[in-house]
Amino acid sequence: MVKIEQMPESNFEEIIAKYIEMNIAHPFIEGNGRTMRIWLDMILKTRLKKLVNWQFVDKSLYLQAMERSPINGLELRTLLSQNLTDEINNREVIFKGIEQSYLL
Repeated sequence: MVKIEQMPESNFEEIIAKYIEMNIAHPFIEGNGRTMRIWLDMILKTRLKKLVNWQFVDKSLYLQAMERSPINGLELRTLLSQNLTDEINNREVIFKGIEQSYLL
């Protein structure tokens, strides 16, 4: 098994696969999810010049997709790809994302 840090992250599909593996490795509800969403955004920002606009991600759909993601990541990839933005320097998007992560 490839270590998570060695997994590729050159495109959206690879990044989400890495996000799913991190969720499996650290399956704690409180704290880790929030940290992982910020971690995901930093990878997306660095590699793809994108962020997830978390304020538009439906909480129940996200939690369902995360729960099922170890079996099939398509639902999660679809949900997050529909909410990508290239406004990576927009402070409102960034801070609203952090704020929203407390609600997810």
